[in-house]
Amino acid sequence: MANKSAEKRERQEARRRLRNRMAKSTMRTAIKKFDAAVAAGDKEAAVKALAESNKLLDTVAGKGIIHRNTAARKKSRLAHAYNKMV
Repeated sequence: MANKSAEKRERQEARRRLRNRMAKSTMRTAIKKFDAAVAAGDKEAAVKALAESNKLLDTVAGKGIIHRNTAARKKSRLAHAYNKMV
């Protein structure tokens, strides 16, 4: 790339891509922990994992990493899984 602004934009995009990937990964890990707690039937761990998952979903949606409707759908499915377990 010849343009200085294009090179800067590439650096910025690389940083943002890494940040977004890490946020998505953290969100997915929290959801997996919730799923594991539900599968094990551990109500106490499921409550904590549900709260953490909802918090991360809201954060990621607020930053525009995932669409807010996607976050709402995932939160709804998590709540349904929790209610089904209880």
